[in-house]
Amino acid sequence: MDDARSAPAIELAGLGARYRTRAVLHDLTATIAAGEVVGLLGPNGSGKTSLVRVLSGVLRQYSGGARVCGEEVRATPQRELARRVAVVPHDARVEFPFTALEVVLLGRHPHHAGFAFEAARDIELARTALARAGAAALADRPLGELSTGERQRVLFARALAQEPRVLLLDEAVSALDLRYQVELCDRLREIAAAGTAVVSVFHDLNLAAEYCDRVLLLHAGRLAAFGPTAEVLTWARLTEVYETEIYVDVNDLTGSLVVTPLSSRARRALAAGRGPSPRVD
Repeated sequence: MDDARSAPAIELAGLGARYRTRAVLHDLTATIAAGEVVGLLGPNGSGKTSLVRVLSGVLRQYSGGARVCGEEVRATPQRELARRVAVVPHDARVEFPFTALEVVLLGRHPHHAGFAFEAARDIELARTALARAGAAALADRPLGELSTGERQRVLFARALAQEPRVLLLDEAVSALDLRYQVELCDRLREIAAAGTAVVSVFHDLNLAAEYCDRVLLLHAGRLAAFGPTAEVLTWARLTEVYETEIYVDVNDLTGSLVVTPLSSRARRALAAGRGPSPRVD
């Protein structure tokens, strides 16, 4: 087994990053293994998207270390990095009148030299990816005619067609309805079981609690916590990081945590002793 195959999927060592004069990440250290689903959590502006941009090679002006499959990101050519890392953005506009299938085929380009045309295998992989993303019926439709949720499924299919060893998702489920949120997250578990490292930004803490092996919680660009999901998502920590009262309980059906932000009415009820106490462990 070569070094790249035996190395951790992602290694952060004192990672810091900035946009011009504004620092966005500070001294992040973490290791993520192949086959894990890791949730990237934190309030708006905490650095989640910036970390995705570092790992995908978009933001290369960083300090410390950011290694993917054993290779330092800033020293890896973008095409080579794209053979290992795929990104599902929050949303993406394609100005050209590409069909969904043509967009998914873009995921095969890192595996070809120059401007080589797709082979029959590429088209087969693209159609399979569309089916896995629940978007097979969209194959011949122009991307510009699709809803935001439909575009997200196509972008997910593009990432699958890329056959990455690391899959990064930046709020990729936020525009999906409940059915497709569950289906996409189920696919993430399948992808991880096949050996791919999955790192996904979540704003829905309940999805993160249900599907993630571990979570990396950011606050103001710093690492607030990183570890097993149930150990990180505590009432005290979430209330501090998100700066609002949060109730944490256990789902009796699945055993996963249930995270509920409390309305002002619920907070008044708790203060008056008319509700259960939040979990603090």
